[in-house]
Amino acid sequence: MSRVRHVLTSPAGRFMVRYAAVLSLGFLVIALRPVNDRLVDPYTTFVAHQARFALNLLGENARVDGQVLSSPRFAVQIYNGCNGLEAILVFVAGVLAFPASWPRRLAGVVLGVLAIQIVNTIRVVSLFYIGIFRPQWFAVSHVFIWQSLIILVGVVLWLLWVQRYAPSPASR
Repeated sequence: MSRVRHVLTSPAGRFMVRYAAVLSLGFLVIALRPVNDRLVDPYTTFVAHQARFALNLLGENARVDGQVLSSPRFAVQIYNGCNGLEAILVFVAGVLAFPASWPRRLAGVVLGVLAIQIVNTIRVVSLFYIGIFRPQWFAVSHVFIWQSLIILVGVVLWLLWVQRYAPSPASR
């Protein structure tokens, strides 16, 4: 038991406990029906509108109806799992759990969320075009490739944030 206590009281152990707690709480909160209805669904619709805007810049003549993104050539519904919130939660939990100053955490959260949002918009747009030009690749691209990449983006952004904002061992 003392070995477990030692691990949990080490800096890495404290980080892991805080990270697991923040991440679990985040997933619990977004799973609540009132939060889903008032925040997650409107956010998902916002993601659809961002993708519509990007597609229209590319000449696609896209539109959004609810969470359905469509053009004369393809249509797709954006679900909660496709809105980038999981990657955002992975990133934000890591930033909030890490021992850094609150201004650095706040800057990390804001910049990281913006970066993940940009990558997720690229994800939705690329999947839209995969649906148009290579529909047989859509499921694999959506579930295996982009789902993994968007989470990886959250982790890599967190690692970059830690590298830049982590206190040096001498300052601890």
